[in-house]
Amino acid sequence: MTVIIILSFFVLILIISNVRIVSQSNAYVLERIGAYNTTWATGIHVKLPFLDRIAARVTLKEQVADFAPQPVITKDNVTMMIDTVIFLQITDPKLYTYGVINPFNAIENLATTTLRNIIGELELDDTLTSRDMINNRMRLVLDEATDPWGIKVNRVEVRNITPPKSIQEAMEKQMRAERERRESILKAEGEKQSAILVAEGQKASAILKAEAEKAAVILQAEAAKEAAIREAEGEAQAILNVQKATADGLNMLKSVNADDPLIKLKSLEALQKVADGQATKIIIPSEIQNLAGLVTSVAELVKK
Repeated sequence: MTVIIILSFFVLILIISNVRIVSQSNAYVLERIGAYNTTWATGIHVKLPFLDRIAARVTLKEQVADFAPQPVITKDNVTMMIDTVIFLQITDPKLYTYGVINPFNAIENLATTTLRNIIGELELDDTLTSRDMINNRMRLVLDEATDPWGIKVNRVEVRNITPPKSIQEAMEKQMRAERERRESILKAEGEKQSAILVAEGQKASAILKAEAEKAAVILQAEAAKEAAIREAEGEAQAILNVQKATADGLNMLKSVNADDPLIKLKSLEALQKVADGQATKIIIPSEIQNLAGLVTSVAELVKK
């Protein structure tokens, strides 16, 4: 009875020790008598004691392979250091386990040779501006090469490109000169724009001044015209008044039946008024001369 209990306890311990739980995103490669048997996925599994062996525990998560910077030579014989990062994922645990010894070391060497081949076809300026092209070409080459190893290369990123110090100094000088050139262009453009604005302002001011002077001249001309019209109207009215007064005088003489002596006498009075002016010569009509003689004769008669 005791032996049975001991044997049962031993079997229970043996079974428990051969139970394995595979967690999410992991896989176990199982060998039976030294040969590949199966791959355990997520869940509970039991292996045969003394016959089965877990050959590898593989993670299926995406991994990052960060390798040391590699020296490469461009097409124009410039040596630079390039640092790359590779994002990869194990898709087949069996191929990953039996495909190659030390897969990450193999990927690093393959990435180095691929990078040198790509950079060797490019010049320095193209290398500095073609990161996307370098990333895509490396990813395609590495993904194809690592497929028999059960590895998929998802992305390749060129993290840093470090040219020689002399090249960096030359590039800095070139960038400084380019910045100064752009600054000069912007300054010239600003001065040009300022000059244009000043010229447009002066032009607008001159136009407004000319329009104001033109308006002033027009107003003065209209004022002079209006004054001339009013002066002409005043003179015309004065002439009309004189003509009216003359007509009224004639009508009065006509209404009182004035005879010829009276008319001549009135003429003499008018001549007297004319003589009061500044005239130096006075032309006396013959009628008035006769009238003067008549007046003299009348005066003599009165004296007698």
